[in-house]
Order: sequence, then structure tokens, then C-alpha cells
Amino acid sequence: MKPIYTILLLSLSNLFMTFAWYGHLYFKKITWLQKLGLVSVILISWGLAFFEYIFQVPANKIGFQGNGGPFSLFELKTLQEVISLTVFTLVSVYVFKSERLAWNHVVGFVLLVLAVFFVFKKW
Repeated sequence: MKPIYTILLLSLSNLFMTFAWYGHLYFKKITWLQKLGLVSVILISWGLAFFEYIFQVPANKIGFQGNGGPFSLFELKTLQEVISLTVFTLVSVYVFKSERLAWNHVVGFVLLVLAVFFVFKKW
């Protein structure tokens, strides 16, 4: 169960982080957010990032081998990066509706899967 909890918590964490980092770029589509200044946008992003940490820290504690979890530090970081790009892609395409998934993105994801293979492979 620890691998599943780790992956689920990292996924939630990255959902909040995607909105903290990139959500403000789409405030112009929400009438009451259009006139916010930079300080307000930073504070909203920090608020969202707080929730990112609420999920990210337990994910790493649960998943880390040193705490009885199944993943090494390198494996945790690799998982986080793949999850981050997956969540970002889904949010960009289906929520923000600002990007199209192109062939070069697919090739990049295939290369990420290869990276996961090499990081997780016990040589």
C-alpha cells in the first residue's frame, strides 16, 4: 500500500503545485481575478503551494526507504518528475485548454518512461 499512497499523495501534491505555478496565468479568464496585482498573485500561489506541501511531505516520508517505504531518494525524485509532467500535461490540455498534445511531447514522455526504467532497474 505504501507505493500506492506515495503515488496518490504525489499526484495530489503536483495538482496543487501546477495551479500554484501556472494557474495565475489564466486569471484573465476569471472576471474577479483579472485586476489582481503581482503581490496578490504571489500570495494566492503561496496559499496553493501550502497545500502542495501538505501532500508532498507525507508522500516522501511514506515512500522513502529510510522510513520503511519502498523507494530510494533517486526513485522518489524520478516518480515526482514523471507525475509532475503528467499532471501538468493533463491540466494544460483539459483544464486550461491552452495546449495541444503533439508528437514531440509523446516522444518526450517515452524518454521519461525510459528514465524511470533506468532509475528503478537494479543492476
